[in-house]
Amino acid sequence: MPDRRGWLGPAVAIVAAVTAARIVLLALNRTDLFVDEAQYWLWGQEPAFGYYSKPPLIGWVIRAATDLAGSDTAFWVRLPAPLLHAATALILGRIAAGLWGRKAGILAAAVYVTLPMVALGSLLISTDTVMLPFLALALGLWLALLNGTPARPAVLAAGAGAALGLAFLAKYAAAYALILAALAALHPRWRPGAVAGAAALAAFAAVIAPNVAWNLANGLTTLQHTMDNAGWVRGGPDTLDPARMVEFLVAQFAVIGPVPFAALLALGIRRLAGPLPQVPGLLLWLAWPIVLAVGVQALLEGAYANWAVAAYAAGTLAVVPWLAARPRWCVASFAINGAICLALPLAAAFPEAIRRGGDPLLDRYLGRADLSRQIIDAATAAGATAIVANNRDILADLFHTGRDAGIAFYAPPRPGRPPHYYAQLHSLPGAVAGPILVAGIDAAALPCAAVPHPDGPITAGPGAHAGREIALWIVPGDCWAGG
Repeated sequence: MPDRRGWLGPAVAIVAAVTAARIVLLALNRTDLFVDEAQYWLWGQEPAFGYYSKPPLIGWVIRAATDLAGSDTAFWVRLPAPLLHAATALILGRIAAGLWGRKAGILAAAVYVTLPMVALGSLLISTDTVMLPFLALALGLWLALLNGTPARPAVLAAGAGAALGLAFLAKYAAAYALILAALAALHPRWRPGAVAGAAALAAFAAVIAPNVAWNLANGLTTLQHTMDNAGWVRGGPDTLDPARMVEFLVAQFAVIGPVPFAALLALGIRRLAGPLPQVPGLLLWLAWPIVLAVGVQALLEGAYANWAVAAYAAGTLAVVPWLAARPRWCVASFAINGAICLALPLAAAFPEAIRRGGDPLLDRYLGRADLSRQIIDAATAAGATAIVANNRDILADLFHTGRDAGIAFYAPPRPGRPPHYYAQLHSLPGAVAGPILVAGIDAAALPCAAVPHPDGPITAGPGAHAGREIALWIVPGDCWAGG
C-alpha cells in the first residue's frame, strides 16, 4: 500500500511558486488578446447556455474573473488560465499519490505544471485550459470508483459524471473520455456497477442538458461549426496526406515536451505486448486513442496540435512511474520543459525582441488593438455612431478594445447560415441613427452609395494585420434597411 501522506505540502509549494511567477510575467505580457480570447470575453458579457462555436463555460469563467476584478483588461481576462492549470496539477498530484504514493504525487503535480502546453495555456485563455481541471477531477473520481470499494459508489460515480459534464461545457473534446470509459467497461476490470454507471450518465446528462437544449433551439449551431472543423464529415476528404498526420504526431513532442511524449509513446508500445506492472491500463486507454483519432483527422484534412489536449490528463499520470524510475530522464525532462516555461512568458513580455524572417515571432498577437483604435478614431472623427465590418478578427478586437468607446459594432446583415458569432448575434439590425463607418468592405459590395473616409484607407502596422489596407467608407444609417 503506497504512503499517500505528505505529498500535498511540497506539491502546493512547487505549483504555487510556478503559478506566482506566471502571474507576475502575465502582468508584463504585452500581447493583444487573440481573436478567440476577445470573442470569449464578449461571450462573458452576453451569458448564455451556448455559443456559436464552443460550449459556454469559458465565457462564464471570464465574466466571473472580470467582475471580481472590476476590470476587463487582457490581464484579468487571462488570469484564470494559470490558476486553472494550478488546480489541474494538484488534482493530478492527488490521483498519483493515491496510486503510487507521496513521491509520485509531488512528481505528477510538478510534471504537469511545467508541461509546454501548460506554459502556453497560462499565457492565453482557452477552452482547453477550462476543460482540464474538470477532466482531471472526473478521472480521479472514476479511478477511485474502479480501484476501491467506496461506501457510496453511486455518489462517487455521480461526482465523476458531473465533473465530466463541466469539462464538456468547456470543450466538447471531453466527450472522448465518456466514449472511451464506456468502451473500457467492456472489460470486467474497468466496469462499474450498473447503479454507479447509471448515476454517472444521469449526472453527466443533467449538467450538459442546458447546452443541449440551447443547441436544439439554435439550429445545432455549435455542432454545425464542429462539423465544419472536420470538413470530411460533410463531404469526404479531398486527399489523404500522411505528411499532415506525421506533422501532427511530431508536434505532440512540443505539446507536452519531448521526454514525456517519448515516455508515453514507449508505454503505449509496451502495453501492446502485455499489461504494465505500475501503470493502470485505463490511463493509456484514455490517452492514446485520442491522439490517434486526431492523427486520423490530420491525415484526412489537417489538425491543430492542441486538438489532442484531452489525452494529457490521463497521459501525464501514465508517465509518472516511468519518470520516477529514471532519474536522469526525469531531470532532462524538467530541464527542457522548464526552459520552455521560462522562455514563453518572457517572449510575451518582449514580443518585438524575438523575430523570424524580420517579423516578430508572436506577430499574430500584436497590432490588433492598435488597428481597432485607428478604426474607432476614424469613426469618431466622422461622427459615426456605428462601425460595420465583416472580418471576424477585426470585429472581435473592436468589441474588446472599443468597449468604452460609445460606438456600436456590427457585422453586415447577410442571408443564410451565419459564418461566425458576430454575424449570428451582432448583425446590423436594419437602420441605425447617424452615419455608419464601414471598415474593410469593398464599396461595390455595399447596398448603398458610400463616401470614402477622408483619413482612409488605413494601412495596418506591424502585427497580425501587417501591411493590410483597410478601406474606410461612410454610409447613411439606413444603408442596409432594405434587407
